[in-house]
Amino acid sequence: MKSAWIDAQRQAFDLAAMCAVLAVSISGDRAWKRGGHPERRWLTAPQMSVLIQSIHTAFQGADGSPRRVRERRARGFPASKALERLMREHGIRARHQRRDKVTTDSKHPLPVADNRLKRDFAPVAPNPVWTADITDLWTDEGWLYLAMVLDRVNREVVGWS
Repeated sequence: MKSAWIDAQRQAFDLAAMCAVLAVSISGDRAWKRGGHPERRWLTAPQMSVLIQSIHTAFQGADGSPRRVRERRARGFPASKALERLMREHGIRARHQRRDKVTTDSKHPLPVADNRLKRDFAPVAPNPVWTADITDLWTDEGWLYLAMVLDRVNREVVGWS
């Protein structure tokens, strides 16, 4: 409002004097005349919601609020905690990808081993029955695979890799 009045009265009064009287900085007035400071483009809540939806669509729903904040700042808009609040209000959530990996291939032409245990899960002496399993664990370094062999009598680990 002040900058608009200063702009209208520029022919009649000195710019520095008008800015001093109205407590407006000269650089702020010049930024207003250029259309505002580029990194200070504030949005209304509906405009921000549309921007959030467009970023959500661009990343195919796989972005949370930290990535969305970076993206908004890269597009020249300020970002704050209000972004997370608006995401919650509009029900926008990141779609997390599952980190599980399918390691079993049951549809193979290879022969299947005979069932020698015949569901006798209570052996009487150590070492005649071992069980084994493999599992995968997600870490910061990627997938790690753990294979273990257990003795069924005393449940001791026979070996692992």
